Amino acid sequence: MNEAAKALVTISKVGVIGAGQMGSGIAHVCALSGFDVVIYDISDEQLKKAVTNIDKNIGRQVNKGFVAEADKQAALARIKTGSSMSVLGDRDVVIEAATENEELKKKIFRDLCPHLKADALLCSNTSSISITRLAAVTDRPERFMGMHFMNPVPVMKLVELIRGIATSEMTFSAVRTFAEKLGKNTVTSEDFPAFIVNRILIPMLNEAIYTLYEGVANVRAIDVGMKLGVNHPMGPLELADFIGLDTCLAIMTTLHDGLADTKYRPCPLLVKYVEAGWLGRKTGKGFYDYSGPEPVPTR
Repeated sequence: MNEAAKALVTISKVGVIGAGQMGSGIAHVCALSGFDVVIYDISDEQLKKAVTNIDKNIGRQVNKGFVAEADKQAALARIKTGSSMSVLGDRDVVIEAATENEELKKKIFRDLCPHLKADALLCSNTSSISITRLAAVTDRPERFMGMHFMNPVPVMKLVELIRGIATSEMTFSAVRTFAEKLGKNTVTSEDFPAFIVNRILIPMLNEAIYTLYEGVANVRAIDVGMKLGVNHPMGPLELADFIGLDTCLAIMTTLHDGLADTKYRPCPLLVKYVEAGWLGRKTGKGFYDYSGPEPVPTR
């Protein structure tokens, strides 16, 4: 291991790759916790939208009395954006929060590494993909690990921490301390497909979709059944729409491919919805149609 790999890192400057829902949420909590944040995305329009959403979401916290107006303004002042990877050059840690696509993530990391300082840490917010495989395409696998935030990031208290085979103890310790400074609780997972939460959650959602597909019950009956029968805050089909059906399918495919067990076979109905572009809330239609004042089941 080279000297840069052994060096301890004090995290004060954070980079976030991806200005979507997860990237925006991660930037939100980092800025509110006092960290200097840069969000990178290839789309300037998406970057503007992200900053607007962060402003609005912290505003909600102000209205509820959780955050002072002065703290909101200070947090927003800590956020900068850029559509060139060079803006990430001085970051102590960079968290990738791009679409759940392994080849895309690998390309991002290959392109990113030449811009980073030698002792920068790298994290992926992947919800299912092998940390070891992602780390292997970088120039610093010992300084790479998984940092999986839950959605919505400002609300959910958990971060899953995942070591790759090469992740150093220093990297793990620095990232765990960083997560705790964000006010998050952490759990540690081995580097197996979908880690802990999604290994359990997404097959449950897939089974709910099978229950619909096989005609056992309709959308509303399945969701009401699980909300009132198991005391879940959201029904499984409502939750799948919230997560994004494309993300659910990507995680089920990763589980099926990685563990080679037929119990992880994605439901054909889930595949069909994704093929139709009915991805849930973000497209306005999934297991519910969100075009009216109240969501209406599509089946």
